[in-house]
Amino acid sequence: MLNNKIDFIVTVTVNNANPNGDPLAGNMPRTDSKGFGEISDVCIKRKIRNRMQDQGYSIFVQSRDRIDDEKNSLEERYTDAIGAKVTDEAAEKEANEKWLDVRSFGQVITYNSKSIGIRGPVSIGIAKSLDPIEITSMQITRSTNGMKPKGDKTRSSDTMGTKHFVEFGTYIIYGAVNCFYAEKTGFSKKDLAVIKESLRTLFINDSSSARPEGSMEVKDIYWFTHSSKIGDVSSAKIKSLISYNSDNSMKSTYEDYAMGLNEEKLNEYKQLGLQVEHFAGI
Repeated sequence: MLNNKIDFIVTVTVNNANPNGDPLAGNMPRTDSKGFGEISDVCIKRKIRNRMQDQGYSIFVQSRDRIDDEKNSLEERYTDAIGAKVTDEAAEKEANEKWLDVRSFGQVITYNSKSIGIRGPVSIGIAKSLDPIEITSMQITRSTNGMKPKGDKTRSSDTMGTKHFVEFGTYIIYGAVNCFYAEKTGFSKKDLAVIKESLRTLFINDSSSARPEGSMEVKDIYWFTHSSKIGDVSSAKIKSLISYNSDNSMKSTYEDYAMGLNEEKLNEYKQLGLQVEHFAGI
């Protein structure tokens, strides 16, 4: 059982990669209306789920290329594990006990004529870049025919395409763990340790053509443990602790930001019982 509220801040660097493509914009890196880069909370949770699965835990929302139980839909996975003839309370209890991602993030279950909303204790916001990002677009060609030519016609092998990426950017992820929702789902200290390790190793086994190996890296993790279930200060005040070089100079490395915490505010919050742990990603 968790008796202490948790907040965490994670900084991530992107080097010549597309951290999260927007399908409505030709898969270009996501940006807000002011040009700041974004990584959706859904994308971050997907990576955490993958790391949970790598650590040997049962996951309900599995990625298509990571299915480990031959179930090709959530409905099939749910029905096979829990069945149709159970009460809503029993279904919720079994789902929380069986799948780590359900008792962590929650889940809406609408299978077998049910409508169950499970609210998970782990909340993660949309990651934002510290500065507006510059998106580079590169024209690419293919050196082979993708389709067999019809009849005597020949087909050009230089089919054109476009690849979009961020040359450099630093993003910040904010998250928290609610003790009261943890009690309802059965989220434990052991589960919390899995979340912590998943954040530390967030980009292990995550490489792709859009995110080559080593192009995304977790740099710093600030882990805040409150002295009570409700928290010593609000999560909004925890977010305001992050401190960095915000001048208008062009930044090309993580060190240019001089990332850290506001020591004056942090000492004030420590007097209220807040504890902070600082460690690096892998």
